[in-house]
Amino acid sequence: MKKIVKAKINGILIRAEEGTTILEAAKKVQVKIPTLCKHPDLKPSASCGLCIVRIKGSNKMLRACCTPLDEGMDIITHDPEIVDIRRTVLELILSNHPNDCLKCDRNNDCELQKLVADFGIRQSPFTQVLRDLPIDNSTKAVELEPQKCILCGRCVDVCQNGQDVWALSFLERGMQTRISPAGDILLADSPCVRCGQCSAHCPTGAIVEQDDIGKVWEALLDPEKYCVVQIAPAVRASIGEAFGLTGKNMTKQLYALLRRLGFKAVFDTNFAADVTIMEEASEFEERLIKGTKPLPLITSCCPAWVDFMEKFHSDMIEHFSSCKSPHEILGVLSKTYYAQKNSIDPAKITMVSIMPCTAKKYEITRSNEMSASGFQDIDIVLSTRELARMIKQAGIDFLSLPDEEADSMLGEYAGAGVIFGATGGVMEAALRTAYYFVTGTELGKVEFESVRGLKGVKETEIEVAGKKIRIAIAHGLENVEQVLTKVREAKNNNQELPYHFIEVMACPGGCVGGGGQPYMVTDELRLKRAKVLYQDDTNKQIRCSHQNPYVKRLYTEFLEKPLGPKSEKLLHTKYNSRPIYKR
Repeated sequence: MKKIVKAKINGILIRAEEGTTILEAAKKVQVKIPTLCKHPDLKPSASCGLCIVRIKGSNKMLRACCTPLDEGMDIITHDPEIVDIRRTVLELILSNHPNDCLKCDRNNDCELQKLVADFGIRQSPFTQVLRDLPIDNSTKAVELEPQKCILCGRCVDVCQNGQDVWALSFLERGMQTRISPAGDILLADSPCVRCGQCSAHCPTGAIVEQDDIGKVWEALLDPEKYCVVQIAPAVRASIGEAFGLTGKNMTKQLYALLRRLGFKAVFDTNFAADVTIMEEASEFEERLIKGTKPLPLITSCCPAWVDFMEKFHSDMIEHFSSCKSPHEILGVLSKTYYAQKNSIDPAKITMVSIMPCTAKKYEITRSNEMSASGFQDIDIVLSTRELARMIKQAGIDFLSLPDEEADSMLGEYAGAGVIFGATGGVMEAALRTAYYFVTGTELGKVEFESVRGLKGVKETEIEVAGKKIRIAIAHGLENVEQVLTKVREAKNNNQELPYHFIEVMACPGGCVGGGGQPYMVTDELRLKRAKVLYQDDTNKQIRCSHQNPYVKRLYTEFLEKPLGPKSEKLLHTKYNSRPIYKR
C-alpha cells in the first residue's frame, strides 16, 4: 500500500498517495492549473511552463505536471505574479503562432485558443515572427502544419513511445526547433501509418485530419450521383461529445441526420462487421480444424495496423486474415448486391464512410483492395470530427432529431457487429460465431469478459470442442509489438505457439480511441464509449453474426457461402511486404 502524504493547495488540506503530482492533486480539490504540454495519456514533459506553482516560503517556481506532492507542502497555484508569468508564456507562444484562428480546423476546439481567451489576451507585446514552414499533406490522411506547432512534444511522444512508429521527431535546436519526420522527409515517406494519434493529441491545429467535407457536399448537390452513407460502430458512441453529450448512443439520431443531409440510403457498418465475422470465423475454423494455413490467425479491422504490418512485420502476412475491413465490405456490397437488388447503376453510387479513424482515408487508396465492385468501392471517408463540423454547417438541431432506422438491406446488425468498435470486440464477435462453426452448437453465454477492458495486452484461454484456444488482444501499436515478438520467437525456436487467435488494433482502446474521434480522449472516456457499444450489444435480440437474418439472406441470394469464390473475390484481399524501415 502506498504511503499517504498530506499537503495544502491554496489553503485546502489534501491527502494523496505518494507520487501524485501537484497537477493531479489540484484536480482533487477542484483547482484547475493550466497546461498545454500535458495530456492524460502521456508522461509529463514540462515543456510549456504554464503549470508553474509556488511553495510558501520559497521563491522557486515548480512545474506542477512533473513535481510530486511532498509531505507538508503548502502550495500556491494562483497569485498575481503566477498569473502574469502564465500570460507572458502565452504571449511568447503567440509571437510565433499564426493569427488565422477563423480559418483553422481547430477553431473553437483549440487548447491554445481557449487559454488565450481565459487569460484575456487581446494583443501581444512581442513582435510576431513566423517561420516559412510548408504544410505537409502528403499522406492524404493527416496534415502537418508546422507553423502552428507550439513544440509541446505530445505528437512525438505518442508516435514514438505510445505507437512505436517513430515517424515524428524534433529537428534542429533552440529557436529553430521544429516537428518533422526524421530526416526532414515527407510524412508519406516516413514510417507513418496514418493512425492519427498525433492529431488526436495535438493541442492546436498543427496536425489535423485531411478535411474532405467539401467533397461530400459537392457529391450531395450533384443530381447525377446517388449518395449513400455508412457509420462505423464507434462513431455512435462519440459523436454526441461534440454537442455536449458523453456516453450516449446516437445511432438512430444519426440515421435521421444523414437522411436530412440528403443521402439516398443510410447503411450501418455493423452489418458488414457481421459479414466480416462470417468470413473470419470460417478462416479460423479452417486453420484450426483443417490446417489449411498456419495458426495463429490475426484479426483486425484497422488499416493503420495493415500499414504497420506491411512495413515492419511482413513475416506475419501469412497469419493475418485476408478478409477486408467492414467498411470496405459494405462499400463493395453497396455497388454490387444493393445496386442489383434496387436496379441502380453502380457507376452513379457515391459511398461515404463515417469513421472514427484517419487511416481509413488512406485505406480507400489501396488499389488492390478498393475496386472489387468494378468501381471505387468507397469514395469518401469522413472522420467523426468532420461529421460534427458538417452537422453544424447544415444547421440541423442534431440532439432533437427523432429516431429513425437504417435501410435494412445493409443496415440491420447483430450485437456482435457493434462491439467491433472497442478493443477485444472483434475477437469476442469472432469467438461467438467460430464456436458455432466448429461445434455446431450455440453458446449459452455469449459474453467474453476476459477480452474486454483497457489492459494493453489481454491473454486468455477458452475451450472449443475440447481444445484449449489461447487468445491475445493488443491495442496500441507498442503493445502489438510485444505479442508479435512472442509469436516470432516461438516460431523461430520451434516451440509451441503462444496463441491460436490474436486481435490487434493500432489505437489505444480500439476504434473508440481512434485518431479521428473528438479531442482530449482519456481512458475514462474510452471506457464510457466502449460501454455504449457493449450496452447496444446487450440490448440486441440477436447477438451473434451468423444469426443475423439479413446476413443469411445476403449469402443465400448473392455471396453463396463464406470463403466461396464470390466471397473471396469481393470480400478478401492480399497484402504486400514493404520492409523498407528497419527496427
